Amino acid sequence: MSLEEVAFLLLAVVAVLTAVAALLVRELVHTIMWIAVFFVDLALIYFLLDAPFLGVLQLGVYAGAVTVLLLFGVMVTRKRIFSRGAATGIGPVPIALAVLTFVFLVAAVGELPQAAVAPQSYTPSALSATLFGSYGPWVLLLGIIMLVGVSGSIYLVREGRE
Repeated sequence: MSLEEVAFLLLAVVAVLTAVAALLVRELVHTIMWIAVFFVDLALIYFLLDAPFLGVLQLGVYAGAVTVLLLFGVMVTRKRIFSRGAATGIGPVPIALAVLTFVFLVAAVGELPQAAVAPQSYTPSALSATLFGSYGPWVLLLGIIMLVGVSGSIYLVREGRE
């Protein structure tokens, strides 16, 4: 077993543990922090798989921006973030269903099929030209719509609204 395989297995174990921790903790802020650790771990897996563009994108967009947006949204809308009043988490029935689903999937998959077509390499400039070439204004419009949605939700949950 090579060093890369060992690193991948360790990162995969960390990813599974942080995902489970995000589901099981009782505090909402702690859930968001476990999700942030999961995002960083996923970026490290991308770097390990020689996909630096996806790794940087994962760090910048998800581990950075999405985590900050989630924390900002919670802090603006919730009064007692660190109290038991903000408790989250899942009960034993969803956990049992998840384990049962996992067992069925492992039993059903057996051996994974091999890819018929070899994956093609990409250059970041070609990918960005494809993503933002003719669709750039639409991506900007989508960002503005999302900003309006967040602003509207903050307005609706603020106290003292008449």
